[in-house]
Amino acid sequence: MNHAPLRDPVVHIAGARALAPDLLVVPDRGIPLVPNIGIIGGTQAVLVVDTGMGTSNAEEVLALAREVARGRRLYLTTTHFHPEHAFGAHVFAGQATYLVNRAQAQDLQVKGQGYLEMFRGFGVPVADRLDGAVGVPTPDVVYDGVHELDLGGRTVLLRPTGQGHTKGDQVIEVPDAGALFTGDLAETAHFAIFPWFPPHDTDVSGVRWLAVMEQLAAAGHTTVVPGHGEVGGPQVLADVRDHLRELREETWRRRDSALSEPEITAEVRALLIERHPLWAGREWIEKGVSCLCAEHGA
Repeated sequence: MNHAPLRDPVVHIAGARALAPDLLVVPDRGIPLVPNIGIIGGTQAVLVVDTGMGTSNAEEVLALAREVARGRRLYLTTTHFHPEHAFGAHVFAGQATYLVNRAQAQDLQVKGQGYLEMFRGFGVPVADRLDGAVGVPTPDVVYDGVHELDLGGRTVLLRPTGQGHTKGDQVIEVPDAGALFTGDLAETAHFAIFPWFPPHDTDVSGVRWLAVMEQLAAAGHTTVVPGHGEVGGPQVLADVRDHLRELREETWRRRDSALSEPEITAEVRALLIERHPLWAGREWIEKGVSCLCAEHGA
C-alpha cells in the first residue's frame, strides 16, 4: 500500500519479464499503488500472485496469465488484503481458484469494506479503478499453516508469516528458483509502509514485523520480489530488516528519555532521511514512530 498517488495506478503487462523458466514478474514501474505481480508455472497449473487494483487491471493480468498457461489450470493468491494487491480478484472468479491464508481471509471480511472506501477517497484515479464493479474479494479456498501448491513438477509454498505489515501477511516461495514474493513486508529503497490508522486499524506491528524480516533474511532466498520497487537479491530483505531495527531503536531510545511523541517523530524523521536520502515513502516514518511508541514497553 502507498499513499496519495499522483498517477493512475495502471498495471503495464507489456513489461513482464522472466526471472527463471516459467516464472514471470510484471513490475510496478515505480507507479504508486501498483504492486509487483507474479506468474508462476508448472507442468499442470499456473499461479498468479496479486491482481493489481480494480477490474481493468485484473483483466489485463488474467489475460496474460491465460496466455502463459495455454490451457493449464489457473490459481490466484494474494500477499495480503490491501486493495492494490487483492481488489481485482473478482475478475478471476470462474477462471481461477483463489486461495488465501486464514488470517488474510479474516482481514478481508473484517476490514475489506473500510479499506475499499478509504482508497476510493484518495482521489479520482484510484476511485475510477475501484468503481462500483469492485467489491471485497471472497476466497474459494482458505487454509491454515503453510500451503504446498503442486503446479506439476514445481511446488510453491504459500507461507503465512504472522502479524507484520498486516495480520494476514503471507509470502510465496518458489524453492526451485530461490525466489520469494514478499508483498508489502518488503519494498526496495522505501521506508516501511505502516498502515497505522488508530482507532480504525492498529494491526500493524513494528516489533513482529522485524521478527518476520529477521527470519526471511536468514532463509537464503536468491531472488526477492518486493511488494513495490525493483526486484533484487537478499539485500532487499536485509535492508528492510536493518531499517526496522534502526526505526525501533531510535524511537525507543527517545521514548525512554521521556521525549514527547512529536519530538521523537521530528528527530527520528530527520535522522532516517539523512541516512536514506534517496528512499521513497517519507510520509510513512511518522506512522512507524507512532506504532512503535504504542508498542514500547508492551
